[in-house]
Amino acid sequence: MNHIDITVLEQLQRWRAQGQHAVLATVVRTWGSSPRPVGAMMALCENGQSVGSVSGGCIEDDLLQRFTRVGTQMQGATCWAQAPQRVSYGLTADEAHRFGLPCGGTLELVLEFDPDPVHLQALVQQLHGGALVRRSLDLASGRVTLRATTTPEELRLDAHSLHNVLGPGYRMLLIGAGALAEYLATMAAFNGFVVTLCDPRQEYMDSLQLQTVQRTTAMPDDAVIAFRPDARSCIIALSHDPKLDDMALLEALHSPAFYVGAIGSRRNAASRRQRLQEHFDITADAMARLHSPAGLFIGSKTPAEIAVSIMAQIIAAKNLPPEALHAFPPLFASCARGQGDDTGAAGRPLHGVPGERGLGMRLGGLAPHEPDLAPSPACGRGLG
Repeated sequence: MNHIDITVLEQLQRWRAQGQHAVLATVVRTWGSSPRPVGAMMALCENGQSVGSVSGGCIEDDLLQRFTRVGTQMQGATCWAQAPQRVSYGLTADEAHRFGLPCGGTLELVLEFDPDPVHLQALVQQLHGGALVRRSLDLASGRVTLRATTTPEELRLDAHSLHNVLGPGYRMLLIGAGALAEYLATMAAFNGFVVTLCDPRQEYMDSLQLQTVQRTTAMPDDAVIAFRPDARSCIIALSHDPKLDDMALLEALHSPAFYVGAIGSRRNAASRRQRLQEHFDITADAMARLHSPAGLFIGSKTPAEIAVSIMAQIIAAKNLPPEALHAFPPLFASCARGQGDDTGAAGRPLHGVPGERGLGMRLGGLAPHEPDLAPSPACGRGLG
């Protein structure tokens, strides 16, 4: 579940608790290209305020006109007492163009009128507690039931009901404080991740400028265990200290986290793999889960650019199916992995690194066998 969806439910609950009428719109089906995926949510208040989105903007405008005071259709209390509706957009080429749906895309929404604020509060509380909740909507009556579950499921819609498994939100655990951690934590927060930063070195934590992350000075292996990784969690080792990074990776590689990464040069990454397999009996299958060096190749030179590279790879791992990630050779590199390479090259596209996985990208005309890039000025400043 994305962080924006929790925000939608929170705001919707506040509106309803204040006695205001509101509509919850959920994308339940898409055909062709659509701006938002199945499960995306948007809430509209009768006063014209809204949160979330179901398209690029035009469908939101239409909903605003149809179901708030901005328009004229929702006059009187009886209009808000109706059963859920199913509405479709983009069924014709003219309609798709009018609503800004690309490439002939079509989407279907389920609209819920005046959801029960008590049920919404219970749902939000469970989600904040880290629970996985199946929310079932009866399309004839609008009745909602909440049930705890342990298995993530795709949204299901039939003629009588809508079932949507929600939560928990995406989380990130960073090992090692510093400039790179600050940039990556900031980008992760913008992408809806709740971030925890671990560093047992108090002097590093004292210099941290971020106020929005959760902090822990526990040893990294204990921090990973306390973090309780799940399928919506990612763990990235950033400390450059094998004593800290390896402790975290030993636990992370056996966890359900959807992404485990570690920064460093290609030489350091190869040494880490050898060390973990020889001395800690990490299996080849577990080692294949490690993204190291972490990040997509975008010619990163600064901590901020390296953070972009890592965040992009995390988003790819989050959104793309595993077969898509394995469909390309691993070409990932950044300044962080160039320092200390046997070739001495910074930002060289990687290929043939045992156990590396990821989405190969061709950027700026670079291909796997083209010449090395010039050394990056950022290398040798503590990023390798």
